[in-house]
Amino acid sequence: MSTLSSTSRAAMAVVIAGLTASLLTGCFGNPVEDLVNRGVEGAVEGATGGEVSLDGELPSDFPESVPLVDGDISFAGGSGGGEGWIVMVTSDAADPVADARAALEDAGFAEDTTVSGGGVGAVVYSNAELLVLLAGDGKTVSYTVTPKQ
Repeated sequence: MSTLSSTSRAAMAVVIAGLTASLLTGCFGNPVEDLVNRGVEGAVEGATGGEVSLDGELPSDFPESVPLVDGDISFAGGSGGGEGWIVMVTSDAADPVADARAALEDAGFAEDTTVSGGGVGAVVYSNAELLVLLAGDGKTVSYTVTPKQ
């Protein structure tokens, strides 16, 4: 069984987050009925074994060491078992991506310059335990968090 290097995992996360951000940005801008939210959440959770929230709740195992920019969580999902998480936050800050970058740096994360954003406006941060792919589009900031292996 082979494992991917941190750089390979981060590069894949850049691509996934770029696609996720472009697909989901705006999709959740309008409120979705609670019944529909529960149905979608339940279906995804049942299929993946992870946690999904469309109503502002982080997965219970989301790492506390990853600070999120102030705003409303429009999407949050975890794979279950701590394999990774995706969180999207909509913020009213003047520059939410700059705020998110500063918060990660203040929490001890450093920009990983070995991985490029590939033109999708993404940057990777890391600490001893986690990789965080940060991508932004206007007022929406997307975090893709994976454990280092």
